[in-house]
Amino acid sequence: MMKSNGDNWDLPIIILHWLSAITVIGLFALGWWMVDLTYYSDWYKTAPHTHKSVGILLALLTLFRLYWIATHKRPAPLGSKAERRLSALAHKLIYLLLILLFTSGYLISTADGRGIEVFNWFTVPGLGSLIENQEDLAGDIHEWLAYILIGLAILHAVAALKHHLIDKDKTLIRMLKP
Repeated sequence: MMKSNGDNWDLPIIILHWLSAITVIGLFALGWWMVDLTYYSDWYKTAPHTHKSVGILLALLTLFRLYWIATHKRPAPLGSKAERRLSALAHKLIYLLLILLFTSGYLISTADGRGIEVFNWFTVPGLGSLIENQEDLAGDIHEWLAYILIGLAILHAVAALKHHLIDKDKTLIRMLKP
C-alpha cells in the first residue's frame, strides 16, 4: 500500500484529485452546452447520456476518494490557522456539493422511473418520481449547485496559486508530485 511520505500527497490521491477536477470541469461545460440543444440536434440524446454516464462514474470515484482519504495518512497542513480552517471548510463543501449534485442529477434522470444507463455497461435503477415536479425542482437545484461548485473550484485554484506564487510554500507542488 502506498503511503504519503508525510510532506506530500500520495500518488493515488493526486491522480484522483486531478481526474476529479478535469471531470467536474468537463461535466459543467457539457451540462452548460447541452441545455440549449434542440430535439433536432444530433447531440440531443448523446450529450445527456454522456453527462449522466460520466456523472455516475464520478460519483463512484468520489466515494472511493473519500474512502482513500479516510484510510490514509494526510500530509501536515500548511498555511496560517485561518487558512487551514478555510481550506478544511472548502474541501468539505466541495464534497457536499458533489454528493448533492449526484443526488439531484439522479432525481432528474430517474423521475420517469427509468434507470440510468452508464455507457451501456450497467444500469443504475430508478426510483421514479418521489415528489411532484421532481424533475424540474431537481433540475433547478442541480444547476445552482453546479454553479456554486465551479465557483468554489475557482476559489480553490486561486488559493493554490496564491500559496505557490505569493506564500511560496509547497501547497500546490505537493498535489503535483508524490
